[in-house]
Amino acid sequence: MGLLTTTIGAYPKPDYIDLPDWFGNLDTSHPTRGWAAAVSAMGNDFEAILTRGTHQAVQDQVNAGIDIPTDGEIARENYIHYHCRQLSGIDFDILTEKSLRNGSYSSFLPTVRAPVTSERLFLANDWRRAQQATDKPVKITMPGPLTMADTLVDEFYGDQKEFGKAVAEALNREILSLADAGCRHIQIDEPLFARYPDRALLFGVENLDRAFHNCPQEVVRTAHMCCGYPDKIDVVDYPKAPPQSYFQIADAMEDSSIMALSLEDAHRYNDLTLLEHFKTTQIILGVVAIAKSRVEAVEEIRQRLLQALEHIDAHRLIAGPDCGLGILGRDLAMEKMRHLSEAAHSIDS
Repeated sequence: MGLLTTTIGAYPKPDYIDLPDWFGNLDTSHPTRGWAAAVSAMGNDFEAILTRGTHQAVQDQVNAGIDIPTDGEIARENYIHYHCRQLSGIDFDILTEKSLRNGSYSSFLPTVRAPVTSERLFLANDWRRAQQATDKPVKITMPGPLTMADTLVDEFYGDQKEFGKAVAEALNREILSLADAGCRHIQIDEPLFARYPDRALLFGVENLDRAFHNCPQEVVRTAHMCCGYPDKIDVVDYPKAPPQSYFQIADAMEDSSIMALSLEDAHRYNDLTLLEHFKTTQIILGVVAIAKSRVEAVEEIRQRLLQALEHIDAHRLIAGPDCGLGILGRDLAMEKMRHLSEAAHSIDS
C-alpha cells in the first residue's frame, strides 16, 4: 500500500453549485454577503444539488488515489463562517469592520454579541452525505477556536481564551455527535497557531484539547496548521507565517491529545529535523503546493517523502497537500492528487 494519503479540506466547487466561495467569487470585504440569497435561489433542489456536488468531490479524490478524502467543504462559502452560522450569539446581520492580516485588507465581519453556544448539530449530516459516496473513511473538518476568533469581531467576551473556551465547548458537541454517527477522522483547522504561536502556547492548545474532550479513542483527532495562502493562484509575494513557528509549537502539540498533525512543507520546505519532535503523533506532510499551478513531479514528491522518512517512522507519515485544494480548479487539483498518491503509494511502509 505504501504511505497513506489524505486531503485537508476544501475542493473546487462544481459549476452547478452557485454559492459564494472563498476561492472564487467571494467578496473579501463582505465575506458573508450573498449567502442567504444564493441558498434561497437553489430552492427545493438545494439538498440534492449539494449531495451531487459533494459526491463528485469525494469521488474525484478517491479516483485520484486519496485514502482519506474530505467532503470537499462543498456546502460552505468558507470553512469558518459556515460553521459560525450554526452557533448562537453571533450576529450575521449587523456587521463590524475589522482590519486583517496586519492591515493588508479589512472586512465587515459577523459580531459576537452574546454567549456562543451550539444552536443545532449539523456536521454529522454533512459527513453522512459525503460518506455515501465511498467506502473510504471520509474526514470532516471544522475551524478551531483561535482561527474562528480571528475572523469574527468579539464584542461580548473581550478575552480570546474565554471566547475560545466557549467555541471549544460548542465544537465538542459536534465532535461527539460525529463520533456517534461513525465518523473516524475529525480535523480542527488552526492556521492561526502558526501566525500567533504565543497565543497557541498560552491557551490555543488547551482549547484545542477541550474541543476533543471525551472523543473516543477510535476517532483520529487531527489538527491542521498551514502558514497562509493567497486568494489567487501563482501570487508570488504574500504574507506567510514565520518558518520557526512550527518549531515553537511542536512540543506542545506532541504533548496534546492530537493524534495527527497536518503541516505545510511544499510551498516552503521545513528543516525536517522538525519531525523528530514528534514521537507518537502522526504527521500529515504537505507535499504539493495549493497556490501554485506548477505540478510537482511524482519523483520530486517521492524524494521529499523519503527525506522525511529519515526523521520519522513510516507508519506515522501521511502524504497530503499543504492545505485545501479549492484555489486550484478541478483539473489541476486532480493532477496534483494523482501525483501525490502515486509517489506516496510507491514507498514501502
